[in-house]
Amino acid sequence: MHFNSKFWLKFSLINLLIVALLGLLMRYKIGFEFPFFDQKHLQHSHSHFAFSGWISHALMVLMIGFLEKRIKKIENRFLEKYNKVLIANLICAYGMLVFFIIQGYGLFSIVFSTSSIVVACAFAYYFIKDLKLISNNDLSKNWFKAALFFNVISSLGTFVLAYMMVTKNIHQEEYLASIYYYLHFQYNGWFFFACMGLLFSFLQLKSDDNPFFKNVFKLFFAACIPAYFLSTLWLDLPIWIYILTVIAAFIQVYSWFRFLIIIIKSKREFIENFPFFLRYILLFVGFALSVKFLLQLGSTIPAISQLAFGFRPIVIAYLHLVLLAIISLFLLFYIYANHLIHFNQPIKIGLIIFSIGVLINEIILAIQGIASFSYTVIPFANEMLFGAAIILVSGIGITAYYSIKKVKNHPLL
Repeated sequence: MHFNSKFWLKFSLINLLIVALLGLLMRYKIGFEFPFFDQKHLQHSHSHFAFSGWISHALMVLMIGFLEKRIKKIENRFLEKYNKVLIANLICAYGMLVFFIIQGYGLFSIVFSTSSIVVACAFAYYFIKDLKLISNNDLSKNWFKAALFFNVISSLGTFVLAYMMVTKNIHQEEYLASIYYYLHFQYNGWFFFACMGLLFSFLQLKSDDNPFFKNVFKLFFAACIPAYFLSTLWLDLPIWIYILTVIAAFIQVYSWFRFLIIIIKSKREFIENFPFFLRYILLFVGFALSVKFLLQLGSTIPAISQLAFGFRPIVIAYLHLVLLAIISLFLLFYIYANHLIHFNQPIKIGLIIFSIGVLINEIILAIQGIASFSYTVIPFANEMLFGAAIILVSGIGITAYYSIKKVKNHPLL
């Protein structure tokens, strides 16, 4: 009996399409008249479902697939427990999708979001336990352990937010600090470390190939917790925390670019064996991640930090840079590069359209963000962002449809 990753990944693609449709609806409400639904409720539904229904679900499926490849004897109990976790996660995700739209932070939405944290903890417990069956020489192992650790501790931010919402006792600074705490340990902890674990597995990196492959994990792990304060530099932080934060930002830039140079030199031929459009997506992800780390380093300058966190378009541009240009595109690359779902010409076209939509969306958000520094209004910015959302929905819609549709196997492109 084998783990049916293809079955579960089809849910991931459907969920990504739902995330994109919610984004399209929000963009429509901003640019045009649409009185139905509360925009704030839609935003909560969009973000929670993107995290649990799309990214966390996809990461769980891919990590379970990683385990299955490396554990020689798979028992039915192994598959059953993970299938139950995935079902529970999807129930929580769809519960949040519906009830955040209906009631915002209400009883049922909080119940489902709290339940999703319990599911995440259960997955972490099972997965770390099963990782013991894998050799310590496997470099992906530590990345996955750290990813699960950061996923669990990120929940503290959610509990604080839920408490504030329920008691109606909201202090602006604590509210924002809790949001950024949750986002940091999701984006830069759970998502990033899990994707790096998958990347190490995909590229078959070994410590014998280069000693830095072991050290890059230690450096990123050491930098992750103090890097949280990059999101709170607008607070009046003690000087020693500020210095730690600057050091963390430098460590991340150094670690990433040194790692990137080694990969380009040692794995160029391996990567060139893949179709051009997959190499293009991987190149795009690498470039976006490089920009992210440089932006983080730049944000350590107090004047820039005050500006960046004072303008909503900058924050939105940064969050979408990570969520779409880095995490989402990497997961799509990993799924199709490993033939977990066989791709054909329509899927190829869908992925290219989606990646173009991501690029256009980021460019418009970046221009809007930079213009906000001088309080300049970009004409038709909302309409252009609505157009970018249409491209995103079209791209992932085509990809999801032809990934789910039963077709005869064609030669790989």
